[in-house]
Amino acid sequence: MSNTIGTTSEIQSFQVEIPGERLDDLRRRVSATRWPTQELVSDRSQGVQLATLQELARYWTDEYDWRRCEAKLNALPQFTTEIDGVQVHFIHVRSPHENALPLIMSHGWPGSVIELLETVGPLTDPTAHGGTADDAFHLVLPSLPGYGFSSEPTELGWDSARTARAWAELMRRLGYTRYVAQGGDVGALVTDLMGRQAVEGLAGYHLNLLTAALAVGDHLPRESEQERAAATAFGTFREDGFGYFLEMATRPQTISYSLLDSPVGLAGWMLDHDTDSYYKITRAFVDHAPVGNLTRDHILDNITLYWLTGTADSAARSYWEDARALAASLASGQAPPPVSVPVGFTTFPGEIWASPRSWVEAVYPDLAYFSEADRGGHFAAWEEPGLFTDELRAAFRSLR
Repeated sequence: MSNTIGTTSEIQSFQVEIPGERLDDLRRRVSATRWPTQELVSDRSQGVQLATLQELARYWTDEYDWRRCEAKLNALPQFTTEIDGVQVHFIHVRSPHENALPLIMSHGWPGSVIELLETVGPLTDPTAHGGTADDAFHLVLPSLPGYGFSSEPTELGWDSARTARAWAELMRRLGYTRYVAQGGDVGALVTDLMGRQAVEGLAGYHLNLLTAALAVGDHLPRESEQERAAATAFGTFREDGFGYFLEMATRPQTISYSLLDSPVGLAGWMLDHDTDSYYKITRAFVDHAPVGNLTRDHILDNITLYWLTGTADSAARSYWEDARALAASLASGQAPPPVSVPVGFTTFPGEIWASPRSWVEAVYPDLAYFSEADRGGHFAAWEEPGLFTDELRAAFRSLR
């Protein structure tokens, strides 16, 4: 595993240009799907329900327009740069307000930069979105290595710690000597590791998933009603919602044959992530009643990105890398390095485990900001971009 970041510093402009024949092939493959029989239960306990996926497939072939998403991406400044052998794709939007605070935001799985797009305007141009110039950010949205338009690693060792170092190099390369970071899901792990590595320039960070629970969940307090509810949710995830995680963490190559061959198989795998977002997505397709920003088009934008870039396999391997890194860390018996910069945290009620303040403070004793949102789930920036933007403004206000 490489511990240094060495490569050319060239940054190139990037545009998305998907050939029409690949879109035609996608529609043909969706239309040729071999469907299983209907599940024998009335909920998601046997997996993604047939009615949900069949309606998604119908909309995908009959109504969905990828070119709309492509135009939206191409309207933003996109770039690539090689870092440690990986071509990193990123969106970089500078605020019109020169005193804006630089911010790098990291997505997770099964997400992508798609889930962050609705926050770009409010974060970079707050005066046009109900804020003030003092709320402005210069925004960097990279695609994780092996995700989306970033190239896939061709050697072992690309765990989240290595990505954290790459993000620090990216910000240095962009000329940002002081900045903040944000992450959820896998992006929360990357962001936290930036803090524990004490990368140069990082002034503070904000998270919306307590990934540390995967390592210390059994030792977190369970005295209050809120703590017991969080412990129950965490236990349910490990007992009944851990299938996708375990497969990708142990046998990513095996599932990849299906994910790269069947668009509907890929969609089903991505939808079967967590209960809250699954039922919200089902509402969007079956009931035509989307929750927040989780619309049919936005959901398919993300799935189609995975399909067209052919990155389901390399994204799955990132779980394998992180699982081994976690196992090695736990086996060492050493506590992770402390965090010396301010940390903010927002817990959203629909999160896989909505972490109470006591849990977050157990991991970050000097917690600088904490908030409990009244709505939103695992894909908080995607589902509730306005609320998510307000949280980031509040969390980072003291660091300006």
